[in-house]
Amino acid sequence: MTVREVTIRTMEPMDLLAVDHIGPYMEIGKAFDALFGWLAKHNLLAGRMRMIAVYYDDPGVVEEHALRSKAAVLLPHPVLTSVTVSPPVAIAHIAGGDYAVLEHSGPYSDLGAAYDWLYGTWLVQSGREAANAPAFEEYLNSPTDTAPADLLTEICLPLV
Repeated sequence: MTVREVTIRTMEPMDLLAVDHIGPYMEIGKAFDALFGWLAKHNLLAGRMRMIAVYYDDPGVVEEHALRSKAAVLLPHPVLTSVTVSPPVAIAHIAGGDYAVLEHSGPYSDLGAAYDWLYGTWLVQSGREAANAPAFEEYLNSPTDTAPADLLTEICLPLV
């Protein structure tokens, strides 16, 4: 049985450099490839950037081909303000406030079960309410140099 623990964290608002993705969430890697290509072209690749994916739709309600998400990175504020953004990249905003944060350890293909538990069990029993804002994931390590079983992902659910 998987042991899951949620922490409540108050987060500051974030401005991100992001590329839109429409389609299956498991294919968001294509948008990350486009984003990193743009970052490389503009000499903005840094050693350790915070990689974030923002998910706007419930895959249990919206058809897979129409799911909306963004592949994004958080750059230091001085860098972000000095960047001239051009397509396919745009600036995306994450609201600050309280978030339920679930750290998931394991392959990205297992994230669906973690979301099901977070929304279907934890949220129902928590006495809290989800805010009308998208959830996002922050990737704490990279699949380019980490085995799938060792991937760490924070799922961040905005709360009222």
